[in-house]
Amino acid sequence: MTTPDRTDPPLFETSLWPHRSLPRKGFVWLIGMLCALVLIPMLAFLGHRALWVILIMVMICIGALWYFIERNYTDGTVHENIKIWHDLITVERVNPRAPDQHWQANPHWVELHIKDTKETQSYLTVTGGNREIELGAFLTPAERIDLRYRLEKEIRAARTSANGDI
Repeated sequence: MTTPDRTDPPLFETSLWPHRSLPRKGFVWLIGMLCALVLIPMLAFLGHRALWVILIMVMICIGALWYFIERNYTDGTVHENIKIWHDLITVERVNPRAPDQHWQANPHWVELHIKDTKETQSYLTVTGGNREIELGAFLTPAERIDLRYRLEKEIRAARTSANGDI
């Protein structure tokens, strides 16, 4: 299922992105400072065989840190696009390492639910179109609560505009 092509503008549209706490410039500084700080104590081992063992271990640690931060940057490209018309709500989730996901329903039948689970605080789901999906999994609990209130307001407005058009 793909998002329908519509010529009329949506009543509401938003994109949800995860927060990036370490920008690329900070990443360069982190790796640079780590290399510099690790090399200072290694000067004491110049001329010893132990230098090579320590150097190999340090390079493995720095390489692993580099790999996992890069992977985090890739995972951070996930985002969700939400659009609401008077007769349709669509959610498109763009995944970095999986196929994109699409969902749509009539706003008149959509319900938002928020609950606390063992794993997630303020777990936000939307039900409609015979399916329940999670919204804003990468958002903080407070951001999910704010999103719920914003969406409820916009869905109410869409229902009102649909009733007013009749």
